[in-house]
Amino acid sequence: MTEHEFRKAAIGERAPGAGVTAVLGPTNTGKTHLAIERMLAHSSGLIGLPLRLLAREVYNKIADRAGPDSVALITGEEKIKPKNPRFWVSTVEAMPRDLDVSFCAVDEIQIAADLERGHVFTDRILHRRGRDETMLLGAATMRPIVERLLPGASIITRPRLSRLEFAGDRKITRQPRRTAIVAFSADEVYAIAELIRRQHGGAAVVLGSLSPRTRNAQVAMFQNGDVDFLVATDAIGMGLNLDVDHVAFASDRKYDGYQFRRLNPSEFAQIAGRAGRATRDGTFGTTGRCAPFETELVNALQNHTFDSVKVLQWRNSKLDFSSLGALQVSLALSPPHDALTKAPIAEDLRVLDHASRDSEVREMAHGRAAVERLWDACQIPDYRKIAPAAHAELVTTLFAFLMREGRIPDGFLPPRSIRPTASTAISTRFRAGSRRFVPGPSSPTGRTGSPIPSTGRRSHARSKINYPTRCTNGSRSVSLIAVPVY
Repeated sequence: MTEHEFRKAAIGERAPGAGVTAVLGPTNTGKTHLAIERMLAHSSGLIGLPLRLLAREVYNKIADRAGPDSVALITGEEKIKPKNPRFWVSTVEAMPRDLDVSFCAVDEIQIAADLERGHVFTDRILHRRGRDETMLLGAATMRPIVERLLPGASIITRPRLSRLEFAGDRKITRQPRRTAIVAFSADEVYAIAELIRRQHGGAAVVLGSLSPRTRNAQVAMFQNGDVDFLVATDAIGMGLNLDVDHVAFASDRKYDGYQFRRLNPSEFAQIAGRAGRATRDGTFGTTGRCAPFETELVNALQNHTFDSVKVLQWRNSKLDFSSLGALQVSLALSPPHDALTKAPIAEDLRVLDHASRDSEVREMAHGRAAVERLWDACQIPDYRKIAPAAHAELVTTLFAFLMREGRIPDGFLPPRSIRPTASTAISTRFRAGSRRFVPGPSSPTGRTGSPIPSTGRRSHARSKINYPTRCTNGSRSVSLIAVPVY
């Protein structure tokens, strides 16, 4: 469908952008704060955020003002749901689909161009609405495409509240206080944290794979001033509000789910923009093995001038569960607009394709409810990261349990799933309040602290970290690594 046809289809109906306000601008413009204020002014509201850590931060702010009984938190790892919440805070992927709220907001909408997560953000941009007000928050690079996809939307551009300056290159051990050092692998993050610990006495570590309790504790250490350095992945770039004066890039390349590549200017801007909050100016620079920034990139980051987003990732969300074949056909539909492109084949689609070739699955997947349950099972993340076929076998096993017994047996444990990895901490899903951390026999310290899951190695190749800790929950035990970065 062309853009003209897309607009023509809306004639006689409510304009796609009616009631939608897009608040666009660089980092540190107060967009998220504005959304919180607008939501609290309504009788009910829902806000979708790009990070679990940011969702927790926004939840805490709303709970402090409206009371914990009035706000719910829904992420892939945490679920806090009072009896009758007025306000809902969630990650974008976990936004409840059956809520009827007065206000709805989606943060960091430029992620709709991301190959891996983009189609979810695109779906929320196009279809998630509040009864009275809908707010989309994101980078100014989204303005042209929002105007094309949502005619009738009100667009507000906000300037950055403080200046962002380039500070050049410095050694890791010469970084100023209140610095966030950014790397793109867990190994590198741990090694840098250990180096800073030896030189300066402490550093907080933030990784997306950490448990909610651990991430929150690490952020609190930095925010409270217990440590003056934060070592993190690019997770801090997605709207996380930290008291950071300087951002140092220890690397400029990351794995995006498909390949190792250099960050694009907009991604650099999202991370560098964490420096300087409110009206306090910030700086950014390079360190470690990161190559010096070229002049063109520095100018773009300082002046917030970037190419506009040309196309968004899309996947059909109006699925047909009447049969397994109908579901696959509905997932294969082409985008309805020139500004949308079909998203790459994701993990859940590969699992569905594998499951559809299983004769037992085909026999059980009859009827709308059974097909919908199969699709829900296919969307279970592959925490083990072994192989697509192995994960698909796990999904089909879980689906069989649900269809034959109505539940997953308490004693069921997937093969090889208990591993000393960050994903294990998520996949075992210990009940809140039932876990405790016990120092291992070879631990050099007696304090429990906030454990940081390992990356699958008993020791670190760079920093020689070898601090095993046992995490117990009844009869189940999982090895983790606790890095003493206090």
